[in-house]
Amino acid sequence: MQDDQMTIREMCDAFGVTPRTLRFYEAKELLAPVRMGQHRIYSRRDRARLKLILRGKRFGFSLEEIRQLLDLYDRDRTQITQFTRTCELARARLSQMERQREELDEAIAELREQLEWGETVIGQMTTRPAAE
Repeated sequence: MQDDQMTIREMCDAFGVTPRTLRFYEAKELLAPVRMGQHRIYSRRDRARLKLILRGKRFGFSLEEIRQLLDLYDRDRTQITQFTRTCELARARLSQMERQREELDEAIAELREQLEWGETVIGQMTTRPAAE
């Protein structure tokens, strides 16, 4: 096998994914390994695409958004269109994540207040003499 080719096991080990994950991405036409009998052989292109897929998933992009970005590379090898669209999606995702963080910060603060109130009530209940 050539240096720029990897088996499914090598891909799994290199990227920390399962064979099922790779087959799923292949079924979704995000990866296109060469088939040699029953074996899948992944190229340098497949490795680059998997790296982008995993990064996109980590940032919360949908598989459809990732597919569109990968397809843009195939249409424009200068990558200008791909980079421009990636920046647009990334700005939108960052804005969404910041809104989610604000909402989460508010929920955390409210939960802390409720816990403090509950602990105060429990403390008062345990220090009071029991009613006879």
